[in-house]
Amino acid sequence: MSLSPVEGVALAEIESTGAGPEEKRLVGRSPGQLVWSRLRRDRTALVSGIVLAVLILAALAAPLISRLYGTSPSQQFGDLLDATGMPLGYVGGVSGDHWFGLEPGLGRDIFIRMIYGIRTSLLIALGAAVVTTTMGVVLGIVAGYLGGVVDAVIGWFTDVALAMPFLVFALAVVPTFSLRFYGPRDAIPTWFAVTTLIVVFAAFGWTGTARLVRGQVVSLREREFVEAARASGAGLGHMLFRQLLPNIWAPILVSFSLAVPSYVTGEAALSFLGVGLPESVPSFGRMIYRSIDYLQTDPAYVFFPGITIFALVLAFNLFGDALRDALDPKSSR
Repeated sequence: MSLSPVEGVALAEIESTGAGPEEKRLVGRSPGQLVWSRLRRDRTALVSGIVLAVLILAALAAPLISRLYGTSPSQQFGDLLDATGMPLGYVGGVSGDHWFGLEPGLGRDIFIRMIYGIRTSLLIALGAAVVTTTMGVVLGIVAGYLGGVVDAVIGWFTDVALAMPFLVFALAVVPTFSLRFYGPRDAIPTWFAVTTLIVVFAAFGWTGTARLVRGQVVSLREREFVEAARASGAGLGHMLFRQLLPNIWAPILVSFSLAVPSYVTGEAALSFLGVGLPESVPSFGRMIYRSIDYLQTDPAYVFFPGITIFALVLAFNLFGDALRDALDPKSSR
């Protein structure tokens, strides 16, 4: 009798060589419980998970933090700037009222704009990751199971998407979308700018997941449990989403966790180049772009946003790597 990969995860854990008391206590647990147990024993997963939890909670509670902090992201403190527009005091105006100082020129609070910047980045990154993962899973599972002409057509679209340069496409499409619906002097709504970025990311980001899912499905479609379901008269939808999809959720989940940080940096890069979000919307890319002129006179302006986006991306990548190891039943970690 052949087991599906999901059923084999627990069996592989039980039959691993050199099983000690810790491994024996895992007998009888579901694959999800085994993954959770592995993550709890991984210090990298714990630390990166705590960092992500803190940043995500800060993003969700941004309005509450702003109310408690007593400052909004658009509020300006011109009276705390000198005649040249530089913040008064040390380290860019760091004080008890302004924890990370003020922006040169405009006098906006850096800390509260960073909190809203995290919220903006996660909103775009998670939205794009959900869309691209859904597209990649549907196209990949259909191509892998049906094969033939369907597989060839989807593969052709995948190759075309991979051949197109993302940065050049984004630089051309994002301003064109804005001018198509709004005039050159009109204010671009935040929702429109966010939607445009998600669409641009979705146009390219689905390819990796589609190829990954297709490869997994090709290796599973001739297994005995699939043949048994097909012989029992199961329809196409049942075969794709009830038989095959539950057995490839692990690589999909890892792909999703690693896609989010790439979209965080992608949004920051486009905003840095001036084709992302409007200047009024708090964004890491905009903050880093504006800080270039003050690298020597106010290095704190680039340090705080830079270290925050670095911590966010690094935590996502480390947690994604730890999740991949936890989902691998043959991993020694």
